[in-house]
Amino acid sequence: MLTTPRPTRLRPVLLCAALPVTAFAQTATTVDAASSDADDLSPVVVTATRNRSSEGETPQKVTIITREQIEQQLAITQDPSQVLSNLIPSYSPSRQKLNNTGETFRGRSALFMIDGVPQSNPLRDGGRDGYTIDLSMVERIEVIHGASAEHGLGATGGIINYVTKRPDGAGVRQHAGISLTSDDDVKSDGFGYKLDYRLSGQTGDWDYLVAASRQERGVFYDGNDEVVGMAYHGEIQNSASYDLMAKAGYWIDDDQNIEASINHFDLEVDDDYVPVSGDRDAGIPTTARKGKPDSDPGYNEVTSARLSYSHADWLGNNVDAQLYTQRFRAQFGATGLGSFPYQDDAGNTLYDHTRNESDKVGAKFTLSRDGLLDDRLSLTTGLDLLQDETQQVLVNTDRNYVPESQFRNVAAFLQGDVDLTKSLSLHAGVRQEHAELNVDDYSTVDRSTSVENDLVSVNGGTPEFDETLFNAGIVYQATDWAQLYANYSEGFGMPDVGRVLRGVSTPGQGVDDLIDLSPIVTDNREVGARFDWDRYGLELSYYESNSDLGQRIQPDAQGNYRVQREKTEIQGIEVTGEARLNDAHKLRLTYTHAEGESDTDGDGSVDTKLTGRDLAPDTLKLAWSAAWNDKLSTHLQYSHYVDRSFDDPAIEFDGYGLLDASLAYRLPVGRASLGIENLTDEDYFTYYSQSFPQSPVLEDDLYFKGRGRTLTLSYQLDF
Repeated sequence: MLTTPRPTRLRPVLLCAALPVTAFAQTATTVDAASSDADDLSPVVVTATRNRSSEGETPQKVTIITREQIEQQLAITQDPSQVLSNLIPSYSPSRQKLNNTGETFRGRSALFMIDGVPQSNPLRDGGRDGYTIDLSMVERIEVIHGASAEHGLGATGGIINYVTKRPDGAGVRQHAGISLTSDDDVKSDGFGYKLDYRLSGQTGDWDYLVAASRQERGVFYDGNDEVVGMAYHGEIQNSASYDLMAKAGYWIDDDQNIEASINHFDLEVDDDYVPVSGDRDAGIPTTARKGKPDSDPGYNEVTSARLSYSHADWLGNNVDAQLYTQRFRAQFGATGLGSFPYQDDAGNTLYDHTRNESDKVGAKFTLSRDGLLDDRLSLTTGLDLLQDETQQVLVNTDRNYVPESQFRNVAAFLQGDVDLTKSLSLHAGVRQEHAELNVDDYSTVDRSTSVENDLVSVNGGTPEFDETLFNAGIVYQATDWAQLYANYSEGFGMPDVGRVLRGVSTPGQGVDDLIDLSPIVTDNREVGARFDWDRYGLELSYYESNSDLGQRIQPDAQGNYRVQREKTEIQGIEVTGEARLNDAHKLRLTYTHAEGESDTDGDGSVDTKLTGRDLAPDTLKLAWSAAWNDKLSTHLQYSHYVDRSFDDPAIEFDGYGLLDASLAYRLPVGRASLGIENLTDEDYFTYYSQSFPQSPVLEDDLYFKGRGRTLTLSYQLDF
C-alpha cells in the first residue's frame, strides 16, 4: 500500500512491518514527517508486526532508521551492510563483501524483507540476502529485535524490513543524485561512482513512482595502501550494479487502496582481478592482483513483485492482503581449491562453480479490529502462505550440487492487545505453523575428484513439521517519562537445508530420517526500560535467546562447512542513549554486549563459546550530528569493537576503532556532501577474518583487511 496521502485528505504515516516506535525514538519520524507536510498530519500510526498498535505500546525493542539517517550513512559509505552495522545495535560488523555470512543479529539470522516481501533464503543460505535492493530506493528501515514469528520463516534473530520510497505529494516530483568515491590516494582502479534518479507523483486517485540507480565500484585499498583481497564467494569491490523500481497505487475510495510494485536488483563482479593468498600465521593478508579468474564472476540477481490491497473500514475491520513473488539468483566464483573438477572437450581439467536459485510465491492476509471491550481490546488474525523452491546448481556441468527442495508453509495466527489499566497493557498471540519439505531421490556430488562421479545416493522424502509458537508481553507506563516492558516470543526457522542435503556422505540415508532437517525454534526473553526526559532519552534492554536444537556451521579439513545441530544459548544487553543538546546538536550512544555457548558434546549443557560466525563483538558507538546553520551540517561517528577471546586457540579478536565523518552543505540549487570513511586510515583485519573459524585449506584465502580511508563526494537535487 502506498501511504502517501491523497490530495483531498491527509493520511497517517504507516510503517509497513515494524513494531511501534518508542517514545524515546519519536525523533526518528521527523524526516518522514517533514517530507509530507507532517505539521498537518494526525499522530503517526505504526503497524506493529501484524496488528496496528500505537507507538510506544509494544514490549519489544525496535529500531527505526529514517531516511535522514540513511543519507547520513550513504554520505560516508555505499555498503548497505555497513549502514546496518553502524545503525542497528547487536548487528555484526560488515564483512565488506557481497557474501554476508556471519553478519548476524543478536547472534542469529535476520529475516530481510522489502515492503514485507521476504528476501532471505533459509533453505540454502548463501549469505547474499543483504544485497537485494539499492538504498536509494529505501525511505526507512524498520528493525524488530529478537526472535519473531509474525512474518513466518527465518526471523530467529529479528526482522529487517526495507520500506521503499513513496510519492512525496501531489503533482510531479523528481530527484537526481550523483556520488563519486575514491581511496585517499585517488588511484584510478579505486575510483567508483553512483547515479540515481526518481520520478513520483499523484494525479486524481492514482499515485506512482519509478526509480533507477547505477553504481560502479573500484577496488578497495586497506590502511597500508594495498588492494584488499578478493573473496571467491562474492565481492562488492570491483563490481557494477543497477536497480530498477516501479510502483503504482489506486485509491478506490477514501478507505480502499490497491498497489502493484516491482523491484529488480542486479550486481555483477568484474572479471579482471584474482585473489592472492595471504599467510594467517605470519600476519600477511589476502590481497588481489590483475588477472583473469578461472571461472565466471559472481553476481546477485533479484526480482521482487508485490500486489497489495487494503481496506480501512470493512464492516468495522481493517483488512490487508498481499500477494508476492521473489526470484533470486546468486552465483559464486570458483574456490581455487580444486573443487568440482571436470574435463573439457580437449581433455583439460577445469573447475566448476555454483549458483543458488530460489523462487518464492506467497500471500499474507490480515484482519484487525479495534475498539472491543469499551475500546480496551484489539484483535488481529490472519493467514500466511509460502512456497519456496530452492536448488544449488553447478554452472558449467549442469548438475545439482543441492537437489531441488520445495518448501510449503501454511500459518494462521491470532494476536490480542488489551489495556488492563491506563498504564498497563498486555500483548499476547499464538501462531500455528505447518511446513512440508519435499525432496526427490538424488545423489550427492563428489567435489574432490570429478563432478561426473556421485558420492552416495540419497532417498528422497517429505518430512512435515508442526509448531505452535507463542508470544506474550507487558508494557507498564510507570511515569510520564519512564516505561518498563517484558516480552517472550518464539521464532521459527529452518537450518541450512541445502548444506545438510549436499553434505550427506553415508550410504543408505533418506531425507525423512535426517534429524539435521528439524526446524530451529528460538525462544527470546527480553526485559527493558525506556526513559524520555524531553531532550534526553535512554533505552536499556536485556535479552536471552535459546534454542534446544540450534545450528552451528563447522569447517572440516577438506574445506567443507557442515551443519552441526546443537543446543545454543545467547545472552546480551543493549543500551541506546540520545541527547538533543539544543535544536542544532544531537549526541547518540549505543553499547552492546553479547555472549553465547553451544553444546558441542551433546550432554544437554552448553559448554563451548560461540565464535565470530555467530556473535558480534562488544561494541561502543558514539555519534554527533550538528546543524551549524540552515545550510551547513556535519556528522561524526566512532565505532569501537572490543577484544574477544574464544575457546578455539586458532582464533582471537584484536579489537579496533573506526572514525567516520561527513559534511553537508545546501547550495542555491541542490545539496552537496563530503564523507570520509575510516578518517584515521586505521590498518586492521576485519572481525570476520580474525574471529571466523576456517578450515586449514581456506584460512590463507580468507584473511582480509578492512577498507582504509575512503572519500565520497555527492550531489543531490530535488525538483
